[in-house]
Amino acid sequence: MRLQEIGDNKKLQEKFIEFPVELYANDANWIRPLDNDIQSIFDPQKNPHLEKGEAIRWLLFDENEHVIGRVAAFHDGKEAKVGEIPVGGMGFFECIEDEKAAFILFDACRDWLKERGMEAMDGPINFGERDSFWGLMVKGWEFEPTYKMPWTKKYYIDFFEKYGFKDYFQQLVFVSSISHPNVTAAVEEKARRIFENPDYYFQQIEKSNLPKYAEDFKIIFNAAWAKFPGVKAMSSEQAQKLVKKMKPIIDEQLLWFAYTKEGDPVAFFIVIPDLNQIVKHLNGKLNVFGMIKFLLLKAKGVLTRACGVIFGVVPEHQGKGVESAIALRFRQVARENPYYPYKTMDMNWIGDFNPKMLRFVSQLGATNDKTYITYRFLFNPNQVFERCPRVG
Repeated sequence: MRLQEIGDNKKLQEKFIEFPVELYANDANWIRPLDNDIQSIFDPQKNPHLEKGEAIRWLLFDENEHVIGRVAAFHDGKEAKVGEIPVGGMGFFECIEDEKAAFILFDACRDWLKERGMEAMDGPINFGERDSFWGLMVKGWEFEPTYKMPWTKKYYIDFFEKYGFKDYFQQLVFVSSISHPNVTAAVEEKARRIFENPDYYFQQIEKSNLPKYAEDFKIIFNAAWAKFPGVKAMSSEQAQKLVKKMKPIIDEQLLWFAYTKEGDPVAFFIVIPDLNQIVKHLNGKLNVFGMIKFLLLKAKGVLTRACGVIFGVVPEHQGKGVESAIALRFRQVARENPYYPYKTMDMNWIGDFNPKMLRFVSQLGATNDKTYITYRFLFNPNQVFERCPRVG
């Protein structure tokens, strides 16, 4: 076997993208990601993490010069050393069913990160936000993955655990009906009280006023999410860029904000169409022809599944029923509109370190159809392993 760094070699970069196509050829529910969604992660012009951090990619070849594996390693520079131990990441791991080949790829990541002062590596993860390409799939192969969520082989689990990776946290994806969710009576009652409470009002997002919603999103996000492990506070500039990036896929009937009667933002539920229902027809390409096909399929109404990206409530308003109300607001609209296009929703993963949110989602009538694991590998075998701290 021969391990080769990709570097700036365009042919090797293409092989990195194409290898999973061959590997998953017989996996009926695998959906090829958009090539650009992968390539942009390793592009310094598109991934701000590369301003201070580093990333490297390898391909593994057999004796006949066929690609049999790939992997990437990365770290965030000084940011990676914030915490009890400096931690790097590895991801985009794909490999034939050969333990020796897998361990060669793991060793390459470990050694590269060690040289840069890391003492552990998490994986398989993304060199970017947690909502994309994060975790190893351990449940849910009978379902299609949602947009930008991983799809991995079952035999990878043994590779990671035999090598010494340990379960740092589990990521649970819940699925529910939109128009007819099996919501508990307690949640329905809490939502009803808030809907009738003049101290709050709910508003669908309007594309014509996105800068306002970006700022409202930042306020709620920083209050509700910045306390979580690995989650940083968001600046106004970051919020504006995020909303601008999302604009082409925003469906106004899916995104809701909650405000006090004085107009203070207190909650959001960001839901988008699950683009994988279209992406699976594009063979990874979103060029001119791919965009035309995308628009035609969208016009034909193939988008019937939504994806709940993120949910947040300002702490001072938690426990009052606002969570229930905003979670059910767009479902209420769906029940009232016989032409509402979306039938089901995959909620973006919830970590098992967040038991409060797990309990709440189960009360919404959602079922845990897919599960992923974020593993951690400690370079010092004598160091005590600790799982991700629980929240709340």
